[in-house]
Parts: sequence; C-alpha cells; structure tokens
Amino acid sequence: MIRFYCGEEPILPNVPTWELSKPKDLRYVLEHLSELVVKEVHGSGGYGMLVGPTSSREEIDLFRAKIVAKPEGYIAQPTLALSTCPTYVDSGVAPRHIDLRHMLLSGKEITMVPAA
Repeated sequence: MIRFYCGEEPILPNVPTWELSKPKDLRYVLEHLSELVVKEVHGSGGYGMLVGPTSSREEIDLFRAKIVAKPEGYIAQPTLALSTCPTYVDSGVAPRHIDLRHMLLSGKEITMVPAA
C-alpha cells in the first residue's frame, strides 16, 4: 500500500504470507495449520478464517478440507501479538486489541490524513 499510494519504500516489513495457490506454500501450511492463521483471500472482518493456535482438532480438520478443495481462495500468516489499547467496557476499563487503519483522500493527489 505504501509503494502504491505514496511511491515510497515501506519502513517495516510485511507479515510473512503463504499463498496457498502455490504448491510449496500449500504443503507447508497443511503441515502447520495448528500454528498459523489462515484467511480467505477475499474475506474481511475476521470471517471465514482459522486461528490455528486457538482451534480444536475438529475445526482444523474441517478447515483443512476447505483449503484442499480451493487452495487459491486462501492465504496463511503466522499469529502475531497484537497491540492493545485501554477501552471502556461495561465492567470498567480493559485492554482490547487494535490495528492500524489508513485514511487516504484520493483525487488529483493522494494524501494520508490524520484520523482515528
């Protein structure tokens, strides 16, 4: 995204990603499902994914069948420790996971705007 929108080289590396349409990547992922996060290529919002370390053997086996049936529909990544932010909830303040969302304005120029 940084290269595309800003024409700059990223400072931070991307998360390692296995493309399951590639036979070598598919073999690796199928052997390590219990350690990885597997996502639908066109998925969003945490739907249609497997979080291996928190999944049961049955859930992993069911997801394995989906991957084998349509490997090009999935990617896999290692699990990451996500940042947390103090968040007000019914019981008071508690940590909740957060991630970064980019806010861009696109027109004659593309501008990254300061926004939450």
